Amino acid sequence: MASEPELLEYFLAPPISLEIAHTLTLLFAAAYVGSLYLSKYTRLSFSDKSIRVGSGGSKERGANERWRDDPDVIRARLAIVSLVTVFCCFVVYAVIRAVSWYKVGVFYSTIVRLGFHLSSVESVYPFLLAPLLYLGPIYASYLGEHLPFQFYFSWRRDVVDTFISWQGVRNYVLGPITEEIVFRACVLSLYHLGGASRTWMIFGSPISFGFAHLHHAWEIYNRYGRTRTALKNAALTTLFQLSYTTLFGAFCAYLFLITGSIYPPIFAHIFCNVMGLPQIGLEIRRFPAHKQSIMVAYCIGIIGFAFALRPSAFARLSSMYWRSGSMVGWF
Repeated sequence: MASEPELLEYFLAPPISLEIAHTLTLLFAAAYVGSLYLSKYTRLSFSDKSIRVGSGGSKERGANERWRDDPDVIRARLAIVSLVTVFCCFVVYAVIRAVSWYKVGVFYSTIVRLGFHLSSVESVYPFLLAPLLYLGPIYASYLGEHLPFQFYFSWRRDVVDTFISWQGVRNYVLGPITEEIVFRACVLSLYHLGGASRTWMIFGSPISFGFAHLHHAWEIYNRYGRTRTALKNAALTTLFQLSYTTLFGAFCAYLFLITGSIYPPIFAHIFCNVMGLPQIGLEIRRFPAHKQSIMVAYCIGIIGFAFALRPSAFARLSSMYWRSGSMVGWF
């Protein structure tokens, strides 16, 4: 018969091991990226010829080539990653069911753990962090009169044509939603069940998200002519993408962990995709008379963003992910 300390240790121990969490995380990443190459409809194809292209440009699309932005490729890829996302959620459900003491309410527990429950959205505060970080670019858009209801803003061009297109659906709708569900909700749920530290969940878990973007190097290499310059361009672009996607993943992981909701990370992902990378140099060249105010806006945004991230700012928000390891914390 087990002693009382042994029973206590059993009930307080993480339901799964970190090794299982790591393995399933790799499975999710491999399934998400690998699914893009399973079918001839989702795979890209390029000419084997090396072509020199002008500086800063890519070669023309060949008649028999399939590029990432081709509508039929986008449709096929969105369909397959949607199925993979459902599969990953089912795996999380299966794990929770396997380790749960009671089989009743496992589906609801999975919904809550994945951050899908609408009651998890308790405040607009987490949704304001990404716009705060982009205060500088937003101010520059204001100077250029490109914000909604300003002179150069067009609902058809900036909203309809941007979002109601296959590229728009991929970049600003299904792409961010599926990536956040898989690489944030599913991955972090398993790491929490495995007893991973908060530090690892925030800074370690996004590594798989960053590496999931490395396959773009093959496309860049081919689109820029399969030359040594194209190879260099692909390597530098991909390393830069790996860096900022991993950092962005850490931000979204933090949002998910501290709110217990998948909706703030999805919103942040969509918002940042719409805004793109900040280009302070270009904005200063466009509005030289406002150089100082643009720099001030950037500084206020960055400092304000860092200040707003402090855990005490989320004190009124409840998140099971910030509880200490306990029976209540696991389930």
